Amino acid sequence: MSTPDPSKPPNHIVYKLVLTGGPCGGKTTGQDRLATFFEQLGWKVFTVPEAATILLGGGVKFGELSSEQAYEFQKDLLRTLIQIESVFFNQAALIKDRNVLVICDRGAMDPSAYLDAAGWDKIMRDCNLSSFELREDRYNQVVHMVTAADGAEPYYTLVNNTTRLEGVSQAISQDLATKTAWVGHPYVDIIDNAECTKFDDKILKLLQVVCDRVGVSYQDRLSKNSKKRKWLISAYDDSNFPKYEEFNVIHDYLLADKPELQVRIRERCQNNKSTFTITTRHFMNTGSRETVETRMQITEREYNRYLSMKDSSRATLHKKRRCFNYGNQYFHLDIYVEPFPPAAKGRPLMMLETYTTKLVGDPLPELPNFVKVVREITKDENFSMYKLAKVGAEPLNY
Repeated sequence: MSTPDPSKPPNHIVYKLVLTGGPCGGKTTGQDRLATFFEQLGWKVFTVPEAATILLGGGVKFGELSSEQAYEFQKDLLRTLIQIESVFFNQAALIKDRNVLVICDRGAMDPSAYLDAAGWDKIMRDCNLSSFELREDRYNQVVHMVTAADGAEPYYTLVNNTTRLEGVSQAISQDLATKTAWVGHPYVDIIDNAECTKFDDKILKLLQVVCDRVGVSYQDRLSKNSKKRKWLISAYDDSNFPKYEEFNVIHDYLLADKPELQVRIRERCQNNKSTFTITTRHFMNTGSRETVETRMQITEREYNRYLSMKDSSRATLHKKRRCFNYGNQYFHLDIYVEPFPPAAKGRPLMMLETYTTKLVGDPLPELPNFVKVVREITKDENFSMYKLAKVGAEPLNY
C-alpha cells in the first residue's frame, strides 16, 4: 500500500464534529447553520441525533430512577449513542465523490459529565471501552457551546427542549461538567457569550472555528475571528493547577517539494496509547503569510512510513502537553522536554496557547493565575515549531 502524498489534499474528507455544551447553548441552531453552510460548499452533511433526547423523550425520568437504574440507563445511553454514530460514520465512509461533515449532537464522553469517576470507570470496564479511545480516536473536533445562563441570561429558556429541566445555577454547573468531560481532546473550541450582542454573533463564532479546523477558507463571510494566541511561560504552580490531561507529544517535519508547504506528523501518547496525525500547512499568499492548515488522522503504520520522509534539517520536537479549562477558555500548556529544540540551546521552554476572538495585545482572555507569563509571542515566528526545530538555529531570546 502506497503512502499518501501529504502535499496533495485528500480526494475527500470525512470530518467528524461533536457539538456539545451547556443547556440552551445554541446547539440546535448551530447544528442547522453548520449543515446549511457546508452544504452550500458542496459537502454532504449528516446530523447525528442526540441519543439522550431520544431516550428521555420516551418517558425516562431521572428523578424516578434508583441508583442501579440510573447506572444501567447511562450504560445503555452510551451504547446507543455509539451505535447511532456508527451508522452515520459508516455511511460517510462510503461517500467517495465529495467531502462529508458528520455533526454529532453530543459525543461519547458527554455521559461522563453525569457520573462520578468511579461510575464512569465501571461503565468503561463493563462495555470494554476506554476513555482515551472515545476521546482521542473518534472525533476530529469538539465544540462546546457555553450555556446562555452564563453571560447571556436573557436568552436562557427551557421552551425549545421539553426534556430540559435546569435552572440558571444548575445550567452553569452542568456546563462546567460537560466542558470537563472533554479535557484532553486535541481540538476543543469553546464558544462563549462574550462580545455577542445578538445570538447570531455566537453562531458566527461557531462557523469560524469549524472552518479554521477543517481548513476551509471563508474570507470575509464570517466576521467573528478566532485565532490562536501564544504566551511564553517561565514557571507554573503545580499545586494550583486545575484538572488536566497530560500527553507526551512528538513532532517531526517532513520533506516538502514546494516552498509554500510545511508538513509535519505527530504522535500523541497517554498511558501507552497513541494517536497519530499529519498536518499540512499551505501559505496562500507569501506577502501576507495567510495560511490554511489541514489535518488528518493516520494509522501507526502510515506514521512509520512518513518517518522515512523526515526532513533532516529539522530536529524532532518532544514536549509534554497539558490540556485544561480556565474560565471559558480551553488552554494548552506545552512543556518542551529533553532533547530540547535546537533554538532553545539546552534551556527549558514553555508556551501557553488558546484560541480566542480577542486580538493580539488585548488583556483578555484572562490568563491562568497559576502560570508566570513572560510575554505574548503570538506574532513572533521565532517561537513557531518550524523555527524551533531548525538544526543550527540561532539561540532564542528568552
